[in-house]
Amino acid sequence: MLLILGPASLELGGKVARLLGLPVVEVESKSFPDGECYVRLTRDVKGEDVAIIQSTYPPQNTHLIQLFLMVDAAKSFGARRVVAVIPYFAYARQDKVFRFYESVSVETILKILERLGVETLITVNIHEPKVFEKTRIKCVNLSATKLLAEYFVGMGLTKPMAFAPDAKAVKIVEEVREILGGEVGWFKKERDRVTGEIKMVSEERFNVEGREVILFDDMISTGGTTATAVKMLKEMGAKKVFSACVHALLVKNALNRILEAGAEAVVATDTIPSSVSMVSVSSLIAENLKRLF
Repeated sequence: MLLILGPASLELGGKVARLLGLPVVEVESKSFPDGECYVRLTRDVKGEDVAIIQSTYPPQNTHLIQLFLMVDAAKSFGARRVVAVIPYFAYARQDKVFRFYESVSVETILKILERLGVETLITVNIHEPKVFEKTRIKCVNLSATKLLAEYFVGMGLTKPMAFAPDAKAVKIVEEVREILGGEVGWFKKERDRVTGEIKMVSEERFNVEGREVILFDDMISTGGTTATAVKMLKEMGAKKVFSACVHALLVKNALNRILEAGAEAVVATDTIPSSVSMVSVSSLIAENLKRLF
């Protein structure tokens, strides 16, 4: 097997290659003056099984086009089998029709990958795994939440409480309960029947008074929900609050917004490279590639 390291995941891809002891195919890439992408594989892939590692964080359109071109180049020049490793899968939040005549973006991306010849897709904590039911590609959705929990254990926290910012993230805190050895809790969102305003509330049974609390989510984009949850946990008496997520998009001033709300730190994985990418998903990816091949 050969690993093709996409321009968006050079560091992560390099870690995976070292863990597996596999040869890599470097990619020449550039952007033309009009913004169009160019990629070129730097070695022969004929008859080889290849895994292309390319995350699709912003600028997601550029990274997606690079991915499509790499897959097409690999297939066109004789690769026997192509696996696409997409740690952060862009456009995955549009997973159903909300208004008539709109495109379901994640399905569109999957159709393109399928048509190009991808046989297997590996991603990490995709927004809604059910979208994979509509493609013939074999899809593997890995979870990095336990790796995040293990990072906090290494920090020496004493049975911290895992908290979810909303009901959708409850499954995440349930995953880490055993590793952290503490309780779990979550906020729920309620709409004011008069004003229509949505607010976050917590049940009384979730007592965080004097506790160290880790707020888990799959993704942080603008940081609004996370900042509100951090502030509420502090008001509820939490001793310290940490924010943890798999995908740290951190749009605009999201990081400062969360820290100013009272978070001790924001910790994320390297599906998206950033200043808070303290936990690597390379071992997860390497283990699953080893099983595939």
